Amino acid sequence: MSALLLIDDDIELCELLASWLEQEGFQVSACHDGSSARLALANQTPDAVILDVMLPDGSGLELLKQLRSDYPELPVLMLSARGEPLDRILGLELGADDYLAKPCDPRELTARLRAVLRRSVHPTVTSQLQLGDLCFSQARGVATIGEHEVILTLSESRLLETLLQQPGEPVGKQELAQLALGRKLTLYDRSLDMHVSNLRKKLGPHPDGRPRILALRSRGYYYSA
Repeated sequence: MSALLLIDDDIELCELLASWLEQEGFQVSACHDGSSARLALANQTPDAVILDVMLPDGSGLELLKQLRSDYPELPVLMLSARGEPLDRILGLELGADDYLAKPCDPRELTARLRAVLRRSVHPTVTSQLQLGDLCFSQARGVATIGEHEVILTLSESRLLETLLQQPGEPVGKQELAQLALGRKLTLYDRSLDMHVSNLRKKLGPHPDGRPRILALRSRGYYYSA
């Protein structure tokens, strides 16, 4: 049974979502502000977090930045009434694995959570993918460039793993989203592009200055060998 931490100041909504998610087989704890959420996380790390953008004692986006620093591989799904594209992009830029606007269909929320949780299970093997100066541990979901370890979010590690498995060969956006994000992209959905952008920034260029991840128009992304 996966343990979820729901962080939202709307107590009634938390009760409704907790009731639904528990019927779907999740174990749900709820916090209604950032301070109590930090205490809960310090006591026990859940399998995933559902985080609202607006909290009474600060921005949920600020809390997201702290989560990404302290728990880089913890799956985080943003859930907010602020569903404007800029808010969605900002949440994804800060490392959210997914983002849903309120009100949302509880069935879609459940499906997104299960997709994120499936991706959070690391393989039991200790295999590594090596390409040039970059080494990716499939077991840990961590990239190493030379002697520098690059800490990746869950979505970023799945993206890199997928691209490294066929370097130089473009992977279509829908295929990449299904493999790396666990779902198909919807119309005007830029979440995949934002995760790729974050991954590019973290990896930096090849030693010779070439970009590591390139896009081919209408064909998707690929890792340059």
